Amino acid sequence: MRRAGSLSAIILLLVAAPVTATELTISAAQIDRFKGAAIGEPVDNLIWRGGISMVSQTDTFGGLSGLAFTSANQHLSFVSDRGNFVSGQLIYEDATRLLGFIGVKIEPIQNSKGAPLPRQYSRDAEAIDTIYRDGLPVGVRVGFEHLTRVADFALTDNVPGGAAREVPIPDWLTDTRTNESLEAVCIAPDASPIAGSTLLLTEGVKDNDGQHVAWLLGDRDKGQLTYRSSPDVNPTDCAFLPNGDLLVLERGLSFLTFSMTLRRVAAADVRPGNLMSGDILLEARGGDIDNMEAVAVHTAPDGELRIILGSDNNFNDWERNLLLEFALQPDQQ
Repeated sequence: MRRAGSLSAIILLLVAAPVTATELTISAAQIDRFKGAAIGEPVDNLIWRGGISMVSQTDTFGGLSGLAFTSANQHLSFVSDRGNFVSGQLIYEDATRLLGFIGVKIEPIQNSKGAPLPRQYSRDAEAIDTIYRDGLPVGVRVGFEHLTRVADFALTDNVPGGAAREVPIPDWLTDTRTNESLEAVCIAPDASPIAGSTLLLTEGVKDNDGQHVAWLLGDRDKGQLTYRSSPDVNPTDCAFLPNGDLLVLERGLSFLTFSMTLRRVAAADVRPGNLMSGDILLEARGGDIDNMEAVAVHTAPDGELRIILGSDNNFNDWERNLLLEFALQPDQQ
């Protein structure tokens, strides 16, 4: 009886243990060229602004599937395949060129009861976007695959955490419990015709015409729409530009070589019942990229609007954690 009581006490302590963050040190190597272009030169329909490749001696760093900026001072948070928030701050050289990722902390994503997610099946976070209220970031919205769902988390000092607040999504999406279900989540800005609505974009769920199924969560803009990707790639993340245009990142793998496409969809085309098909801003394959899974839009320290793409190394030694940054060309503003 005494041993059983001791065991029960240990279990209670483990259950009650608070969720804590772990500090990480990230080493970053700057990337100078992309598709042969030097920093400041045009590449396809964008301008190359440089990038970094990130590594850490801590084996919990990796699997970075989505990213979102949580302040105007380059604070950002990733979500990982293993159910973690990875948060820190980007630093720049001369306010223009990516230099590193500092002040990094990793913290388990919590369920609605405030405990770490219990099984890998429930931890596969794929997408994240920032929730704004009166122009200020107040939380993040996260999308998960396998155990497909969407949940909101509060921001404290620019870092997401706390108990999950589940967001209702359509039953057909909840019931699609694969690793090709919900891949992208992004929230429309004030300038968008669907301002405040959340776009949910799937990777492998297709309609009878072979188009990727998407859904809008909104009071006035709720409903299904679809997305046409480039051949041999699937949508893997999305982000809105300030004017309401939608960016969709697509990723593919063929013969152990990654490919990617970045498309821009006009704001007016993001509406229920419509088939979205945007213009290509950027295409790449091979050694210039990796397993590209994340896209976000932010303002760099020099005041320029930037598009940043991130890769997921899947915790493999042969894949990399990249951040690649671009600007719109003048005629694309």
